[in-house]
Amino acid sequence: MKTVKVFVTGVGGQLGHDVMNELAGRGMEAVGSDILAAYPHPEENAPVAKMPYVQLDITNAADVMRVLKETDPDVIVHCAAWTAVDLAEDADKQAKVFAINAGGTRNIAEAAAQIGAKMVYISTDYVFNGQGTTPWDPDCKDYAPLNVYGKSKLEGELAVSELLKKYFIVRIAWVFGVNGKNFIRTMLRVGQTHDEVRVVNDQIGTPTYTLDLSRLLVDMIGTDRYGYYHVTNEGGYISWYDFTKEIYRQAGLSTKVTPVTTQEYGLSKAARPFNSRLDRSKIVKNGFTPLPDWKDALARYLKVLKNEGVY
Repeated sequence: MKTVKVFVTGVGGQLGHDVMNELAGRGMEAVGSDILAAYPHPEENAPVAKMPYVQLDITNAADVMRVLKETDPDVIVHCAAWTAVDLAEDADKQAKVFAINAGGTRNIAEAAAQIGAKMVYISTDYVFNGQGTTPWDPDCKDYAPLNVYGKSKLEGELAVSELLKKYFIVRIAWVFGVNGKNFIRTMLRVGQTHDEVRVVNDQIGTPTYTLDLSRLLVDMIGTDRYGYYHVTNEGGYISWYDFTKEIYRQAGLSTKVTPVTTQEYGLSKAARPFNSRLDRSKIVKNGFTPLPDWKDALARYLKVLKNEGVY
């Protein structure tokens, strides 16, 4: 049986890091890349520390084509992205956001087409308008992004679907992982320094643990069950307020959590979706194992953070 080679972009981020660790843990051949000169987090004993790494600026089309032709992977898992949603609204940042999320993704997709590789593109519920209460179907084409980040990610999706036949477009939401900033880390920090926190209760979705997601992605790339998928952890739909209450409960913090509306909270520069409910049923329909319950994922993640001395 032919050995599958996987090329992963954005390994300095939460998801790319976990995907590389998952590939390494399964003994698969993989090459990681990011814009930095050296692999950003080479933990001494982690399998990923022994994996090859290539510096790559995905906005440079010629470099992307050259590196991917030289590497010649069977699959590209494209995790690299601009993810600072509020910062993306700044007029002086928007060209860069589109260069990375739209242009960079097109560069990867063009190279994938040239070498005949499968491609996994990580996207977001922000490609929709975030209204209503019905969970978004992965094959829904009613796109109406609310902000610059969402528009740039939608352009990436369209490039992948236009240029390739062998692709997985995987939309995720409310992401947390070991390697990076996220809502849980922020809430733990605030919870330890404040008696009370205000958290919005009218934005609804489900968290996604990158460790769990990475396992599903690696399962996916071994198949030809291509198309659009919505992936978060299981366990129903909740608000950020509900999420915060559970974070503090599991972490043993007594910080008071006060629910507020998005309008009352009023601090975000970018418009946020009220409805981030993603319909995950296609995962099971297509024969994949769904992610564990988000409360279970949170418990496992908090254990890692406790070992790190975060709280």
